[in-house]
Amino acid sequence: MTTIINNPRITEKASNAAEQNVYTFDISSLANKTEIKKAIFVLYKVKPVKVNVLSVPKKNIMSKGKAGVKGGGRKALVYLKKGDKIEFI
Repeated sequence: MTTIINNPRITEKASNAAEQNVYTFDISSLANKTEIKKAIFVLYKVKPVKVNVLSVPKKNIMSKGKAGVKGGGRKALVYLKKGDKIEFI
């Protein structure tokens, strides 16, 4: 079985969203919403209210005169109830 949740996505935008009980995670390309809900419950012992899944587009970059491709993948926005919280260490 593949890993469903790769890691939390720590960005300025994700930190601001966490104040409204919306947490962002990088996820596997094969994961679906029900698998993500189960994985969040197992890892953090909180039950998500809603999960949105978004694609992160690949970006063309130029570094030290060489062209390349950066990133890509998928991310999940996990909405929690008002009293619930996830702590990242």
